[in-house]
Amino acid sequence: MTRASDPLRMGAMGQVHHLILTHGIEAARRTVDNRADRLCVEAAYEVLSDEQANIGITHAGFAMAALPHKQTSETIWERESGRVKLLVESGLDTNRKPIGIPYGSIARMILLYLQTQAVKTRSREVELGASMNAWLGAMGIAAGGKTYQIVREQSRRISRCRLTFFRRTENAELVTNGAFIRDAILPLDSTPAQLPLWQERVRLDEGFYQSLIEHPLPLREEAVRQISSRSMAIDLYIWLAYRLHALTESVEVSWHALRKQFGEGYKELRYFRRDVLPSLKLALAVYPEARVAVDERQGLILYPSSPPVPERKILVS
Repeated sequence: MTRASDPLRMGAMGQVHHLILTHGIEAARRTVDNRADRLCVEAAYEVLSDEQANIGITHAGFAMAALPHKQTSETIWERESGRVKLLVESGLDTNRKPIGIPYGSIARMILLYLQTQAVKTRSREVELGASMNAWLGAMGIAAGGKTYQIVREQSRRISRCRLTFFRRTENAELVTNGAFIRDAILPLDSTPAQLPLWQERVRLDEGFYQSLIEHPLPLREEAVRQISSRSMAIDLYIWLAYRLHALTESVEVSWHALRKQFGEGYKELRYFRRDVLPSLKLALAVYPEARVAVDERQGLILYPSSPPVPERKILVS
């Protein structure tokens, strides 16, 4: 793989961040002529302009193994990367029929909220109700209208599914069994006009909560908001946030390796590469500190980078 002499200048995203910071957003807007690139420019500008720098939290394990992007008929979802494997088992209804595996961007955003609140409050009990509705709205997901049923269905799947994290070390395999949450998020029955979408509060599963406290991954909340409707971009952003700051030297990642982790459903590499590139560019747009060279034929070169959330910010939050 050909190495770039300056990874910050390799690829459009590094150039866009530099252009916004030195010449302003209008100059950056004039450089793009298609919707996908305009979306990246606007997302980059919003992150660079964010002064609050609020923090979101996810389990570090999701950097290596994530939920499906689309609905699947499988009742056990398995993903493995490196030394981490995730198994998600569909829950059952009262008639012992599988409810289904959580999937897509909304499932990820609901879980991000639950994990963020649990870590910030250092409590398994998370407030829902108006708090969660407000957060989803701030993330661009209004829990009403056309999205009501989607949010409700993903909440139901999250409430019932079981999960197992496997983490291998040199001498042992560590296994965390449990679920995302201990109590169901939703009432047993619901008429949208009469009952709320959420219960007042929910308790995370004890095993999942403990593992989350031990392995939290801080994210930039504004970055998450900008990619909240793109499940692939969310996964790539989390992956980059996990990997880049831990590097001590550059690492090459082939498109084949990326497909194995993020797109096993693709039979042909060229179609995966075509579909993942817009999400990758968007993930890089909301992670200005990322130093990544993108070769559309060979793959990526990852360089040691600052994390999306400075360590001092984590300590005082």
